[in-house]
Amino acid sequence: MKLFIGERILLTLWVGGMWTVGYIVTPTLFNMLESRMLAGDVAGRLFTLLSYLGLISGAVLLTGQLYRSTVDWQRNWRVGVLLLMVLVIVIGEFVLQPMMAQLKETGLIKGSDAASQFGRLHGVASLLFLLNSLLGLALVVFGLEKQTKQGDGS
Repeated sequence: MKLFIGERILLTLWVGGMWTVGYIVTPTLFNMLESRMLAGDVAGRLFTLLSYLGLISGAVLLTGQLYRSTVDWQRNWRVGVLLLMVLVIVIGEFVLQPMMAQLKETGLIKGSDAASQFGRLHGVASLLFLLNSLLGLALVVFGLEKQTKQGDGS
């Protein structure tokens, strides 16, 4: 039972961080700071920290789910959701973000092809973040600990 409490806390910190940074802090930065570039840089660093928190949390939570799964792990929806969430983080942090950073280094001139491409990549990254936020919320609502190994006393 103590393991479940620790996992619930970890999941809540991870998902709560996504909702706080993504939907409260970032819009506030863009509304309060005069420089959109500065707001974007600060938000980008926060999202990077959140990505690493997600990778660590996802790995720990996946390990717990795999350890306790009574069904084949491929049929455990919680394992599938966690795997998808980690995959989304990997795509966002290690594929989309480097591409966006490279475009920013070239200098984004309004109306340029680079600015348009940056906007499209940012849109994809935002949709992936929304997907992860909703998947994380589903895990918080429906829990992690529903399936346990038989005979383990849980």
